[in-house]
Amino acid sequence: MTTVHATYPGGLRTEATHLQSGTKLVTDAPVDNQGKGEFFSPTDLVATALGSCMITIMGISANAQGFSIDGASWEITKVMADNPRRIGEIIVELTFPPNSYTEQQKRVLEHITRNCPVALSLHPEIKQTVKISYR
Repeated sequence: MTTVHATYPGGLRTEATHLQSGTKLVTDAPVDNQGKGEFFSPTDLVATALGSCMITIMGISANAQGFSIDGASWEITKVMADNPRRIGEIIVELTFPPNSYTEQQKRVLEHITRNCPVALSLHPEIKQTVKISYR
């Protein structure tokens, strides 16, 4: 079953619709690659998907184990490489709210950063740097 239907209206922009929800997503080429940079670039989405995947799987695991990560946040830094132009590194900085996480809970969360579906799907040459802060 098709997940997304997308079109290219021109101007280095794409428009995609998630068929199950009807949610629309627009991308632009980045300013440093002939685009307007008015929306996420495709590579921004890849980097964002990594952090979103990590936190989603962490939320599933936390729910199953009876603790909460509600209020967690993250920042993504995408580092581009040249020849060929590609993502060279994705830096994910996760911040968890005060919760007195046990060492076991921290180990579970840290394990997920290396084993969520997006992390496992990215090419091994893309460096994945994860920094975790427990406030």
